[in-house]
Amino acid sequence: MNGTPFALGLAALGVAIGLGLIGSAAMSGMARQPEAIGKIQTPMLIALAFVELVFLLTLFLGLNMVK
Repeated sequence: MNGTPFALGLAALGVAIGLGLIGSAAMSGMARQPEAIGKIQTPMLIALAFVELVFLLTLFLGLNMVK
């Protein structure tokens, strides 16, 4: 048995931490400058999408290796 499932679990943990940090930083910035919510929210959503995309690519490649 290879370590691919373990590696995918670690990747999921890293994604969860990354998403939490992105969201936390954005919420902190929005709380400090409520007038800049629109300027903060769009880059935050783009960053969240990129992190999710990288994880999905990792997941699909990892699942192909398990076969």
